[in-house]
Amino acid sequence: MPLTSPFPRAPWLPLALGALLLAGCATPPADADRAVVLPAAWRSAAPAAAQAGAADAQWWRGFGSAELDELIERAQAGNHDLAISAARVQAARAQARIAGAALLPTLAGTVDASRDARLGGRGGQGGDSNFLGFAARYELDLWGRLEASRREALQGLRASEFDRDAARLGLNAQVASAWLQRAALREREAIARDNLDNARRVLRLVASRHAAGAATPLELAQQRGLVAARQRELLALGQQAADAQTALALLFGLPSSAQGGVPAGDARLEALRVPAIDAGLPSELLARRPDIAFAEARLAAADANVQAARAALLPSVSLSATLGWRGGSGAGNPFDNPAYGLVAGLAAPVFDGGRLRGEQALAEARREELLQAYRRSIAAAFADTETALNGLAGLDAQAEIQAEELLQARRAAELSESRYRAGAETLLALLDAQRTLYGARDQQVQLLQSRLQARVALYRALGGGWREAPPGGRGLRAARPGERLLSRSGPE
Repeated sequence: MPLTSPFPRAPWLPLALGALLLAGCATPPADADRAVVLPAAWRSAAPAAAQAGAADAQWWRGFGSAELDELIERAQAGNHDLAISAARVQAARAQARIAGAALLPTLAGTVDASRDARLGGRGGQGGDSNFLGFAARYELDLWGRLEASRREALQGLRASEFDRDAARLGLNAQVASAWLQRAALREREAIARDNLDNARRVLRLVASRHAAGAATPLELAQQRGLVAARQRELLALGQQAADAQTALALLFGLPSSAQGGVPAGDARLEALRVPAIDAGLPSELLARRPDIAFAEARLAAADANVQAARAALLPSVSLSATLGWRGGSGAGNPFDNPAYGLVAGLAAPVFDGGRLRGEQALAEARREELLQAYRRSIAAAFADTETALNGLAGLDAQAEIQAEELLQARRAAELSESRYRAGAETLLALLDAQRTLYGARDQQVQLLQSRLQARVALYRALGGGWREAPPGGRGLRAARPGERLLSRSGPE
């Protein structure tokens, strides 16, 4: 029953191992200072009394449209990008399982059979050798390399989950925005059709006046040109509406809207609710957005990767054992001799051409890259929110003024037509009033579309109801007065 070990033949190895424990430690890299200097309030915000919650995960229901609810539900079920991100989560979960398995012993069953045939010479004719047993191996994680690799994989799993959540949030916002655009284009088509009918009606009036000698050929040509312009505008809006339908089909995972997978819909923008949104405090934004959580998880994975790369420079200790039965051709039972073996091994890098040092440098450079990406994600989140809030305030203010613009344009068009019929006004004034009214009606729809899409953008900028509790010990916090934004400190 053999027992093999390097220690009896080399009694100095335990002392050397103890010296290495004291002399070199694969300490984890120091956490980067993630403190953030935050403003006390947003520059633009709705009055507190008019604000509604932005933490609702089904924020699109605030528009009050069952049609939009159905579209988002169908898009979540069929979108390819969302399915890809879900598959990446499964792959990351499998990778985490693989990394965790390295911390446990391995056990394998072995069956060996060999025959030694000696031809010519002394020593007989040889014989058979058989072995049946088990072999186990275990690596002592003295420096935390395996645990660091496991943490890296777990943080990679968290990052993939956050990336999936960000993809879902983006999909919901894209569907809502595309649906609003389609509805607006159809309303603009209806306005263009009304204006075309009105232009044709005026053309008949001008033609009758021309036949009676009360209108000049120039006036007739001008009105005919206006009718042609209205026809062209109507065709252009129809083309844009068809493109919007195709864009929705793509979000549903369909190659074309012709398959009937995208409902035609009959929603009108003016029938929708215009929700007021509570932007919350700036300090809450960091915990609201999945893309920030994604960037932080990737940075945490890079921290663990740096620790693993440092630990790879240190010696590794492994234990192995075998237990089984051995026999030969001369024995009554081919497996009548129990046998076991224990082996302890120490392996230390001596020369690898700088590979391990290069891997450490690569891990540290990768960590610095992800630290910068993390800082950028925070800056982009605040910029998105400020831009959305500013757009919301500006568009709402424009809507109030535009309502008066439309009222006066409609009044001017009515007056100019009645005066032209009475011969007290020129056709040029009538045409100008018609163009102004058409532009005001079209602008009203576009402005309402922009106001609704601005709310979609704000919901997305605020995380769309997504919230993730900061991991223990690594939470984001607001900086104290005078503290700089995200210190550049890295691993020591």
